[in-house]
Amino acid sequence: MFKRSSGVLMHISSLLGDYGIGTMGREAREFAKLLKEAGFSHWQILPVGPTAEYNSPYQCYSAFAGNYFFIDVEDLKEDGLLSAADIERFKHSGSPYETDFNWQKNEKRALLESAFENFKKNDILKNELSSFIEEESYWLPDYALYMALKNDFQGLPWWEWQKELKCFEDKAVAEARTRLKDEIEYECFCQYIFFKQWYALKAYVNDLGIGIIGDMPIYVAQDSADAWSRSELFEFNEDRSMKRVAGVPPDYFSEDGQLWGNPLYDWDSMRKNGYEWWLKRVETALTMFDSMRIDHFRGFVQYWAVPADSTTAKTGKWVKGPGADLFDRINSNFKDASIIAEDLGDITDDVREFVDYTGYSGMKVMQFAFLGDDDNLHLPHNYERNFVAYTGTHDNNTLLGWMWEATPEQRERALYYCGFYGSDWGDGGAKSLSCKAFMRTLFASCADLAIIPIQDICGFGGDTRINKPGIAEGNWSFRITKEALGRIDVSEIRRMNYAFKRI
Repeated sequence: MFKRSSGVLMHISSLLGDYGIGTMGREAREFAKLLKEAGFSHWQILPVGPTAEYNSPYQCYSAFAGNYFFIDVEDLKEDGLLSAADIERFKHSGSPYETDFNWQKNEKRALLESAFENFKKNDILKNELSSFIEEESYWLPDYALYMALKNDFQGLPWWEWQKELKCFEDKAVAEARTRLKDEIEYECFCQYIFFKQWYALKAYVNDLGIGIIGDMPIYVAQDSADAWSRSELFEFNEDRSMKRVAGVPPDYFSEDGQLWGNPLYDWDSMRKNGYEWWLKRVETALTMFDSMRIDHFRGFVQYWAVPADSTTAKTGKWVKGPGADLFDRINSNFKDASIIAEDLGDITDDVREFVDYTGYSGMKVMQFAFLGDDDNLHLPHNYERNFVAYTGTHDNNTLLGWMWEATPEQRERALYYCGFYGSDWGDGGAKSLSCKAFMRTLFASCADLAIIPIQDICGFGGDTRINKPGIAEGNWSFRITKEALGRIDVSEIRRMNYAFKRI
């Protein structure tokens, strides 16, 4: 359980800066200082893995690796790996309001390759890299080889590689490790730099008295080092094609359900080796973060399995998950771990009972509270202490965007519930009285932890929504600006935190 406190949800990519995407550098530290001044104790982010084609942090090339997009290039200058001229040339001239993923893929890789050439001349850093590779031997060598091969095959997914490599045959893999030795070392270098910068940022944030809440997707992408190198842990046919894929049935977000397409786990195979892969994954996350949220937690009780050739998630069915067999081991290995179970959507009594069994914090979302006239569990007067309560998550619209899209009856009910009686509910910006009414109501609830997305603190509209579930393209690009952060009334939010004893 969390102490009574509050936090802000904003991904690393959404930070401001001069280089086309938020990074783990100076702007991240400045944002953490703002959180401290406003009385927040937590900074929640999205998954930090290397993202695939559509830039979703929930579809990554590895369950363990970090995203090189987030590497701070100014820090590389301090290490002598880049020059001031290198940094100046890399400055981004595009919109400060959106993440330029293509810029990162094309330009940042070239810049990091230059840093790598300088790195190879530094014996001290080379020794640090060797130690890092040894410490991360469970996942790093296979991941680095995977990315080197993916680049060698012009970005093709592993199931389109030559048969011997597609099937991870020992001889072919050994030959590839020799042939692509330099490329593999480069990939290891990027991971070394990522984690070096990550733990420096984490130490700074923790010294301010702020904990970082990370996010763990339940599934891995099909196009990932995990699925390629550890195929025995997944539901694959002999030819490495998928038997069934992950998704969710029709719900609030999508009439057809969501066809995620991730490979499903072979839980029988995982059980035989004591869930080693899961224990390693949890260990990594709990080392990186002070707390972690596990996405789609209900999938451990029952998961929606869809035939791999289906075009809609409607054709799936519920299948029993590993349940207590897995989480008894996790809780035994990581005692008193701070874990949030994402228990939203079509949740049944057995899922709620299982969350209670684990002792983890569940989730509540205010936007879901006003969808009907019933005594909804997401209404703040129904919260219990061991919950993390949100105005909205990364999958929701912003508060202001939600109010514009809600029916007049839903909006009127919500505003009355939150004690807002004016006619100017649609006014946006950091001084938005309607958004503040929602925040006050959430802060006043008995939930131990209240989390506000940065867009709601700033009073932004639906055009700043970071994700629309079920739609692959056009998401994840929102970025904050210096001007927007400067308009936040830090003293008022601190007063609100203090009034409801969240400091």
